[in-house]
Amino acid sequence: MDNAAIADNFSLLSKLMDIHGENSFKSKTYSIAAFYIEKLPEQLSNTDRNVIARIKGIGDSVAKKIIEMLDTGALTVLNDIIADTPPGVIEMLNIKGIGPKKIHTIWKEMEIESIGELQYACNENRLTLYKGFGATTQQKVLEAINFYLANQGHFLYAQLYPVFPQVQQYLQQLFGAAKVALTGAFKRQMPTIEEMAFVVNEDNATIKPKFISAFPPELLEETDNSLLYQLKNGLRLRLHTGTGNFAQRVFDHSGSPEFVTGFYQAFPDLAIDTANPDDTQYFAAAGIAYIPPCLRESVSIIQTAQQNKLPALIQPGDIKGIIHNHSNWSDGSNTIEEMARALMAKGMEYFVISDHSKSATYANGLTEQRIAEQHVYIDELNKKLAPFKIYKSIECDILGTGQLDYSDKVLASFDLVIASVHSNLQMNEEKAMQRLLTAIQNPYTTVLGHMTGRLLLSRNGYPIDHKTIIDACAAHQVAIELNAHPRRLDIDWQWIPYALEKNVLISINPDAHFIEGFNDVTYGVLAAQKGGLTKEKNLSSFSLQQFDDYISQRKAAIK
Repeated sequence: MDNAAIADNFSLLSKLMDIHGENSFKSKTYSIAAFYIEKLPEQLSNTDRNVIARIKGIGDSVAKKIIEMLDTGALTVLNDIIADTPPGVIEMLNIKGIGPKKIHTIWKEMEIESIGELQYACNENRLTLYKGFGATTQQKVLEAINFYLANQGHFLYAQLYPVFPQVQQYLQQLFGAAKVALTGAFKRQMPTIEEMAFVVNEDNATIKPKFISAFPPELLEETDNSLLYQLKNGLRLRLHTGTGNFAQRVFDHSGSPEFVTGFYQAFPDLAIDTANPDDTQYFAAAGIAYIPPCLRESVSIIQTAQQNKLPALIQPGDIKGIIHNHSNWSDGSNTIEEMARALMAKGMEYFVISDHSKSATYANGLTEQRIAEQHVYIDELNKKLAPFKIYKSIECDILGTGQLDYSDKVLASFDLVIASVHSNLQMNEEKAMQRLLTAIQNPYTTVLGHMTGRLLLSRNGYPIDHKTIIDACAAHQVAIELNAHPRRLDIDWQWIPYALEKNVLISINPDAHFIEGFNDVTYGVLAAQKGGLTKEKNLSSFSLQQFDDYISQRKAAIK
């Protein structure tokens, strides 16, 4: 077992103990252990077992359980408590707004053992009868349940990114590479995926026997021209079947219904080789530029292609520097030097360290004194690592008033400031807009971080008027982050065209808390492509000299 799996087991054990009302000291011990294990730079499987107990946050009792997991792949005490807990109660941990102690009340006092029962109880206004559950809490729980149930069966694009080659190869082995073609939401690079879809140029009678095995996937749905399977990992696999019009079926399922309908209306009579699944022939036959699948969402893109104005989409290789990162000075796992050297090895030109600000006490946010110390450290590193450059930044909390977390004097000491909301996320639109607009108007705000605070498939963002926010960023020359963490991808790609129209820079940033997090930039780029972003309009695609000039001009404008 790797560190992440071990930490997850201890975290779940801690929560289940609280749900059962067991000793809070013991449950907190496991929670602390999970916290520290997740941040370890070395895998416990590679660590001398005699020293595990001496690692910060672990101790003898926890160490024995770690060794048990390393030896057996399981944790007996966790398995026992899971066996004593109704599955529906455990599932409640996925509902935002109800922690283990509230779940204890729901289970033990309300005698509710499933999310469906809990949803019903909320609709019946029964939660308000219990301590700790007012009308507002009940409404938030109900909204969270509805959101959770609506997103069951969905996956993040990043979750399927490493799985896709395996699924494709498997289908090609079964039916031959020439008879299999990717389509659907994954091909269009949608941030979340409900089904992975392929066209298979065979009929149902030929396909179905191929899936009979020792562990066959479940057949959920069958029509004359499609099969829907559910794989063992929960992924639904849609096969568009049949032996005719291969090219048309690939094309029809590689764009949104709006796009496909609009294309056929614009070009009703095209000469197509139906046996050839390459959909580039559709655009060649129409006499227009090829529209990549990621842009096949709205009809308007067809007119753009007709005018030969399709953007040269940003590519992962266009990223020159990595902006918005957290080191072990706040809640990151690696030192600034380790992160910088990792980026140097990747051929990057610069690195922006943006640890949390002081109000983020949960993330070890930087006090003014620690900021000064970090800046001295960065100066020393820049001498050592030149010509590679580390920029001094901060992810500065936007406070409830919209003010930033430091005085102007402190803010002026940074090369750039990323302003983000991290607290009191349950806001109405009026409050959210007030906070964001005030922060954008602050002359020290360089980049607006994760604009809506959303977590895909987990948490809706706070409501905002996107156009007004983008207009304000344009007026105050504030770049907008596309936070590349696969659970954020915030700003949403659908608002990138409006930002580009207003000449607002986008900044694809990984929000990395460890070295491997740099790789999330790829998902940010794929999301940005859907919005038509080019490298010229992406801040992290600036060369070192361009970025240096940009920072200098922004700082000069403040003075």
